[in-house]
Amino acid sequence: MTESSPNDSAQEGNGGKRFWLDDIRNVHKVFWALVVLCAALLLADAIYEKHVILSFEKWFGFYGLFGFFGSFALVLIARELRKILMRDEDYYDR
Repeated sequence: MTESSPNDSAQEGNGGKRFWLDDIRNVHKVFWALVVLCAALLLADAIYEKHVILSFEKWFGFYGLFGFFGSFALVLIARELRKILMRDEDYYDR
């Protein structure tokens, strides 16, 4: 009897074909590329001149932080809204 790896079951579902993100090294490369890109964009915030309306828009990294916390808040709101709007699994079968 041969031992199977955790990726064997995933490969069975797609006909044994391996995709480039199945390799954990490629996942790490994508992750670190995104980290470098985010850091570069944060540093670029110090270079260009901002034409702002409100004074807090001049804060360093304001739009990055605003986007992060805004999307985080949307996820939390959606989780709570799901409890209100969710239907039973057999809702359309009745």
